[in-house]
Amino acid sequence: MALNNPYAVYKNNSVNFASKEQLLLMLVDGAVKFAKLGRQAIIDKKIAEAHKNIVRTQDIFYELMATLDVQAGGDWARKLMSVYDFIVRRLVEANLKKDIAIMDEVIPLVEEIRDTWYEAYKVSKGASK
Repeated sequence: MALNNPYAVYKNNSVNFASKEQLLLMLVDGAVKFAKLGRQAIIDKKIAEAHKNIVRTQDIFYELMATLDVQAGGDWARKLMSVYDFIVRRLVEANLKKDIAIMDEVIPLVEEIRDTWYEAYKVSKGASK
């Protein structure tokens, strides 16, 4: 990364100095972005680009799954893990088939997860005041 580029410096600093919660929000924002880019690439018949963006979305969910503490989170975390797993399985299928309908099913789920985490973040910030 060229750190003489002001945007690159900003982006690097925003990741390096972000809290765990802020990093989570960046991840879920990225998942929405890459899922939508993957969907559009399928429409545009850009197969390699669709693959790249769908895999990026999958990778984000693999990271979310790896960092989810199911033991500490109990039943709620187990249910969330099953939603993450469902999304990853559907993304794999969408990628293999380059299927818009599956992406149309998955994207609202990804957006809902993003919105839920944003709401949780706002609630936690309000509770810490």
